[in-house]
Amino acid sequence: MNEKQASHNPTYPVARVIGIATALLFLALVVFPRISRAAQSTDQGKQVFEKRCTGCHSLERNKEGPILKGVYGRHAGTAPGFNYSSALKSANFVWDEQRLDKWLTDTQSVVEDNNMDFHVPKADERTEIIRYLKEISSPQKNASNLQKQ
Repeated sequence: MNEKQASHNPTYPVARVIGIATALLFLALVVFPRISRAAQSTDQGKQVFEKRCTGCHSLERNKEGPILKGVYGRHAGTAPGFNYSSALKSANFVWDEQRLDKWLTDTQSVVEDNNMDFHVPKADERTEIIRYLKEISSPQKNASNLQKQ
């Protein structure tokens, strides 16, 4: 239908509005569940992190282990104020999903003679922890947290 025909057709605007509304509804059904699942997944990761990691680590300060807020994307052995093993201080890599997964599986396979003697045997728990660490390490999360303080 061309513009001249459309302007003489009284149902055209209604059909167009219905088409746009349908497209927006479809978009909402596709996008919002993904956002909801992502938030749920981050919550699961936080729960697993709190259960498995907070005995030695914190998001806000160094404890027996280094601060983990910002670990994803950080060079190994560089958390401010933490006394790393010589081996970890000299490690030359950045923490990413693959490296964190391998680390949580077997730390010695990543850096021999490090001081962490702990592992997370369940792959699904490692995945959740890594997803959570990645989320809280994102620049947007760090910036929004700074604004709240």
